[in-house]
Amino acid sequence: MATKYSISIQEFCKNYEVDEVFVTHCREAELVQIHSDAEEDYISEENLPTLEKMVRLYHDLGINLEGLEVIHHLLNRIETMEKELQTMKNRLRLYE
Repeated sequence: MATKYSISIQEFCKNYEVDEVFVTHCREAELVQIHSDAEEDYISEENLPTLEKMVRLYHDLGINLEGLEVIHHLLNRIETMEKELQTMKNRLRLYE
């Protein structure tokens, strides 16, 4: 079984120079999932790339928190459509 890694929200915010409110908003908008233990909240390794992407968009492009929600939704839709397109291409190859 693979070991799951996580990073505390405080550590993430310190390393990426973002406020904890930003991470809280991402959690409330269901952009990332955060788990808690008795003392701290943690970001799992599966959610880390998504949160890093949101931080880059927020800092580098100056996109507000509401805009991040829209971008995340659209990126998920594009990914789903790309998977569907690949499935259709594979099916089409069967009939060629």
